[in-house]
Amino acid sequence: MAFNHTEAGLVARVSQLSKSYGSGSSTVRALDDVSVGIRESEFTAVMGPSGSGKSTLMHIMAGLDAPTTGSVWLGDTEISALNDRELTTLRRRRVGFVFQSFNLVPTLTVGGNVHLPFELDGRNPSGSEREWVDELIASLGLADRLTHRPHELSGGQQQRVAIARALATRPDVVFADEPTGNLDTRTGREVLELLAAAARDHQQSIVMVTHDPIAASHADRILFVADGRIIDDIEAASADEISRKMLTMERAA
Repeated sequence: MAFNHTEAGLVARVSQLSKSYGSGSSTVRALDDVSVGIRESEFTAVMGPSGSGKSTLMHIMAGLDAPTTGSVWLGDTEISALNDRELTTLRRRRVGFVFQSFNLVPTLTVGGNVHLPFELDGRNPSGSEREWVDELIASLGLADRLTHRPHELSGGQQQRVAIARALATRPDVVFADEPTGNLDTRTGREVLELLAAAARDHQQSIVMVTHDPIAASHADRILFVADGRIIDDIEAASADEISRKMLTMERAA
């Protein structure tokens, strides 16, 4: 199914997307004719075994990689048609990122890291944006950590800073790449609950790549990827249901 670029209610989408690496006999097809849309104000998990293409799909939707064929849209902007400078501006203003390794700037304080998207855009936050950032900092329990640097924080606190930074500019969509991969179980669950709350309470669209059924069980929707294709698309499910689905996928591989 190919999506019209005016498809309502979709914050991001790809149409007939393929991605290949290498050439000739060594060509690897990471994505194979994928068409899918990400709905607004929803927490979507993208699941699949290693090498399934799930991270490639996220990177292309986020404008971090280019498709071999097909089109990529963020809202009404076809990002697959933008040049590098335009892509950089779009990512800075309209996309948020949360990484497994946190990716905080070690020389900046918590406050400096959270405000970094505005600095990179060469502007100060507006009054309403300052109020929003203050609300984020308070809700994430970071108000007493603003002058600390990343090395003075626990892993969970660092990921909270990364989430605040990703949400600071109210981006169209936040992409989270294995956001609990470096966290213990309890802290990871707290981070997942924060992401789910961002979608539920603040209408933030979130796409999370994960291989963890427990992480995926916090999402509103789960896309299953195998061999470069989306093979299933389901609503919220329990960790046990997701595990059974993954086991069936692996047996069929």
